[in-house]
Amino acid sequence: MSRTTDRRGGRGGSLRVVVVDDSTFMRGLITDLLDDAGVTVVGEASDGEEALDVVAETRPDVVTMDVEMPGMGGLEAVERIMDETPTPVLMLSAHTDDGAEVTFEALERGAVDFFAKPGGEVSAGVSREAERLVEAVRSVADADLDAATRDGASEREATGTATETSGTESVDLDDPVTVVIGASTGGPNAVERVLASLPTGDCRVLVVQHMPEAFTSRFADRLDGVSAYAVREATDGDRIGAGEALVARGGSHLEIGSYRAGRLRVNLVDDDSTSVTPAVDVTMRSAAETVDDPLVGVILTGMGSDGASGIRAMADAGARTIAQSEDTCVIYGMPKRAAETGVVDAVHDLDDVAGAILGGEA
Repeated sequence: MSRTTDRRGGRGGSLRVVVVDDSTFMRGLITDLLDDAGVTVVGEASDGEEALDVVAETRPDVVTMDVEMPGMGGLEAVERIMDETPTPVLMLSAHTDDGAEVTFEALERGAVDFFAKPGGEVSAGVSREAERLVEAVRSVADADLDAATRDGASEREATGTATETSGTESVDLDDPVTVVIGASTGGPNAVERVLASLPTGDCRVLVVQHMPEAFTSRFADRLDGVSAYAVREATDGDRIGAGEALVARGGSHLEIGSYRAGRLRVNLVDDDSTSVTPAVDVTMRSAAETVDDPLVGVILTGMGSDGASGIRAMADAGARTIAQSEDTCVIYGMPKRAAETGVVDAVHDLDDVAGAILGGEA
């Protein structure tokens, strides 16, 4: 069974977690934070090799996995766990460029999501972020591991193909199209697959992925490497035209400030009134209000309801709206909430989303 709610006998049971970290202090701190939230820690491990045995013995609902450890590190451990005892893994990664890179590699190998350790004093930082850590653990517990591991393997294959053919395929569109893609848990691999499969054409693409600031620049670099589009992290006042894409910067909302002569101008807005930053709703609503040419809104895998009001605003403005299918989502939260609005034109498996964006399939 791939969904962990099946393994623990329903949502009513207490979550069971294994904590993996080479620091005794960090293992104790994470255990205390989870215990305080009613999450049961059923085992601990100080390295990847030990983690394999503990996970196999305890069969937890979630594993929290440090990235850098002596001996077998987090990357190899994730891959081995997915092969031997498939279990949702939440990576605990450093809030650095190097931490971002290795975290994306872990996601490719089957990890479901990551929790970025705050900078500065570790103990104080993690304690301040306790609620976010617990929420992340609970969200990955609901992950569809079949989708997570399938997405990672397919994304690695798509990356090689897209790099070889980047810029060689194009699509002639009758009208310029602005595409807004929103995603959360499970999104990095899903967005990569969509962008890697999206041929060049008269599109401007905005990507809103729930992700902290230290990671969005590296995410944009990865998308640029697999895509025929020129992708970069958004800056305030940035402009893009056809064949270009922007990734919303972590910690700021991305709004479309103006649209003239086929070029978008974006603004970065600091606003903590939403539960997530950047928020898909903010970007989609601004697109609906500003762009006169054809619009496409896409909601991919993720926890929560962000994007539901945004997709409604885009539909009201005449946009085509697309949601990822439940069978291919790591977390069927955001697409489900979008579909429940009744304004989604089409639901597609992940590998069909790029074609639907350009083909107008309903």
